[in-house]
Amino acid sequence: MGAEDMRATAASPAADEPTGTVIVDYGVGNLFSLQSSFAFIGQPVTVSGDPAVIAQADRLILPGVGAFADAAAKLRENRLDALICQRVGAGVPLLGICLGMQMLFDESLEYGRHRGLSLIHGVVRPMDEVVPGELKIPHIGWNALHFVGEKHPIFKYCTEGDCVYFVHSYHGTDCADSVIATTEYGATLTAAVARGNVCGCQFHPEKSGRVGLSILRAFCEWCPDARPEDEKGGASV
Repeated sequence: MGAEDMRATAASPAADEPTGTVIVDYGVGNLFSLQSSFAFIGQPVTVSGDPAVIAQADRLILPGVGAFADAAAKLRENRLDALICQRVGAGVPLLGICLGMQMLFDESLEYGRHRGLSLIHGVVRPMDEVVPGELKIPHIGWNALHFVGEKHPIFKYCTEGDCVYFVHSYHGTDCADSVIATTEYGATLTAAVARGNVCGCQFHPEKSGRVGLSILRAFCEWCPDARPEDEKGGASV
């Protein structure tokens, strides 16, 4: 079965039926790898860009690769930006992955200034502002996780120093209150963030082997009891 067939099959629940965990399909994610990872750990997921399906989700995954501005435009096309924020406001857990994590921030300075979802307060900036010139950008490869504060529930199966796979040229900044893990690449970089029922990973769990699979499993088991501390998050992309 091809990727398009899998998406068509996954997006079939009736609009009034709960759809469990939904991977938001807005045209900028590695959906096949991510869906395959959930299948491997025995967690059913639906892949869909249908607002009616997303509106019934118990959990949301926001993937993403590519440019921030393009991703923001695609979210706006079907008003998925507003819908995602509405679901978060209703207490639905949300996991952003790679560019999907960056989309959670207030804004990005990638080729201009672009507004994000404001579910995590901070700014996405170019890594070359802090990474020494002798290191290659984009940062591609395996790097260790270093937990910040009390270990977040999505890392409950992880150990300090576990390695995960990164592919990025931009990083989250001005977000100290939300950082739950960092990594080192010539500078200390944000590896993961969380606020209320929203969390995000700059790395790719679906490409991070056993460690990544354990993070996806932990997200599926996570039962946050709080939404983001204020209601400033909105459809600002």
